[in-house]
Order: sequence, then C-alpha cells, then structure tokens
Amino acid sequence: MPYGDAMTARARNEERRAEIVRAALEVIAERGYRGASMAAVAERVGLTQQGLLHYFPTKDTLLVAVLKERDQWDALPDGRWRLELLAALVEYNAMRPGIVQTFSALLGESVTEGHPARGYFTERYRDVRSSMAATLRSEYGDRLPSGLTPERAAPLLVAVMDGLQYQWLLDPDSVDMPAAFRDFLLLLGEAE
Repeated sequence: MPYGDAMTARARNEERRAEIVRAALEVIAERGYRGASMAAVAERVGLTQQGLLHYFPTKDTLLVAVLKERDQWDALPDGRWRLELLAALVEYNAMRPGIVQTFSALLGESVTEGHPARGYFTERYRDVRSSMAATLRSEYGDRLPSGLTPERAAPLLVAVMDGLQYQWLLDPDSVDMPAAFRDFLLLLGEAE
C-alpha cells in the first residue's frame, strides 16, 4: 500500500473511531452506563457488533475512550484550572448525569487488579492532582490559608469533587453538588 493510501486509511480509521465514541456518548446519555450496550452503539453507527469490535474490542475499552473524550472537553488549553472554573465544571457535570455515572462506575470498578481502565485512572489521577496543586499554588502561593501546601491540599480537592459526584448520583434530591462544592471553596478561603 503506498504511503498516501496508508495515511488515508489511518485517517478514515480515526474518523470512524471518533464517530463511534460520539455515538457511545449519546447512548450513555440516553440509557446510562448499564444500558449502553455494544449492540446499541454499533446500531447507532451502522455497524454490526462484530464490526464495532474491530475498533473497540471490549465495552470497557470503548468506555475508556469515552472518558478520554470527556477529559478533552474539560481541559483548559494551559492544562490549569482556576477555582471558579472548577465550580463551573461541577455545575456542568450536574447537567450530564450519564457521563458522570459512566465515569463513577468505571472508577469504582477500576480499583480491581487487571481492570482495563485501571491504568487510565491511575495516570489520570496523577495528572489531576498535579494540575490541582498548580491551580492552588496560582491562587494561594506556597501555602493555603489553612497552612497546607498545594500538594497536600490537591488530593483533598479531587476527593471532594469525586465524592460529591457519588453522593449526587445516589441521592440527587438531597445533594446539591454545585452548592456543596462552592461551600468547600469557602473552606479553602475562596470568596463566593
């Protein structure tokens, strides 16, 4: 196969994969994590289930691709968030329960040895903690009002964000995720 044909085939393959990920996002949003079957995604993009498996060999690999796509939406160009933008992200997440549910379900499952999403989440959390430490450092300098360093506070910030998601998914009528996160920012010393 000539070089140009190989590049065209690769580009078509990547375009098809992106189309499948977008379809999976739609199916998850409509049906939730458990209801998002490979067959439903395949049907959405006009493939057989076997054809879909050519691009994504398991549901887990497809869901990890969906999560990576979701991460791209949430990323800032410089990779660093300001605290008020984190609050806006929490509000945005409250409008997309299917994606939050998928993220949370896969996160919970990924703590088991050999889970296909374990590496993704391990690396993601390493990167997110580093980014949150940089965010806190840009907001407060080398010490937060509490005296903690940004590196020590970063895991707590991430834990609050993810923990609120779990509580909100389990009892959305009782947990106002955006309001609770704004309350946490007050604890950090951030003004409303």
